[in-house]
Amino acid sequence: MPYRLNEETGIIDYAKLHEVAQIYRPKIIVAGASAYSRFIDYKLMKETCDKINAYLVSDMAHISGLVAAKVAPSPFNFSDIVTTTSHKSLRGPRGAMIFYRKGVRKVNPRTKQEILYDLEGPINSSVFPGHQGGPHNHTITALAVALKQAQSPEFRAYQKQVLANAKALAARLGNSKDNGGLGYKIVSGGTDNHLVLVDLKPQSIDGARVERVLELVGVASNKNTVPGDKSAMVPGGLRLGTPAMTTRGFTEDDFTRVADIVGRAVKIASRFDETARNAAEGKGEKYKLKSFFDYLRNGDEDSEIVQLRSEVSDWVGTYPLPWDEKP
Repeated sequence: MPYRLNEETGIIDYAKLHEVAQIYRPKIIVAGASAYSRFIDYKLMKETCDKINAYLVSDMAHISGLVAAKVAPSPFNFSDIVTTTSHKSLRGPRGAMIFYRKGVRKVNPRTKQEILYDLEGPINSSVFPGHQGGPHNHTITALAVALKQAQSPEFRAYQKQVLANAKALAARLGNSKDNGGLGYKIVSGGTDNHLVLVDLKPQSIDGARVERVLELVGVASNKNTVPGDKSAMVPGGLRLGTPAMTTRGFTEDDFTRVADIVGRAVKIASRFDETARNAAEGKGEKYKLKSFFDYLRNGDEDSEIVQLRSEVSDWVGTYPLPWDEKP
């Protein structure tokens, strides 16, 4: 069963998590998320696990690059198992890694007998032959290169810039207009890591529509649920991340401009939403997300979309691709 955020703060409700865990006593608690912009309190979650004799499994897939660079708290000191993909902020090939503890897990308080971890065998047999086929030597080699890069000073500097860029993006989007921002609601009020989650419900638009407009102008984002949402298909939020364009060379000023592009896309989406709704209702049809997509099409007939697409292409084209050789 899930644990949830405090809908007022956008932060994990650790007190409620502890309370529910005491009632249902799960065997595993997973610490990890795909759209959570704050650091996770692994120590607090481990304390809850210890109370109910549960394993703490920390999935750091989205933040493993930050952890490797030591710019985000590490789950390793408190977790029984740590999992991660290798291709997100770690910048490696598509794949995954599993880390697990060996040795003494705890001591029986009555008999004083040591109780050992028994994770290695079940995990290894589940991975192969349970889930994984034969080894891909090119992927293993690419992962070795990525892990070697992750130990370098340049990688640490890169991850620091990822964080700085995310904070700049959140500030421009979330600060009030009187304070140099665009006035959007940022879930949790900001970010500690590489991503920003924007709540678009105050703008009376959803993440699915804005995501499509951004896609048409050349900006990758994704619709995402936010506190209070009822549907994952038409969620009220938009998730934005900074690692990819930081690799291209973006800094804080660039992500301020990204925020402005997002703001323009929201206005375009809102305009199309109103027009498409009126068109559907004029035909006596029920207005759905598909109606919006059908009305929007590829955006080639809308001057604002064409203009913004051109601006994005011309601007981003001035930044080198990571595989281009430096002169």
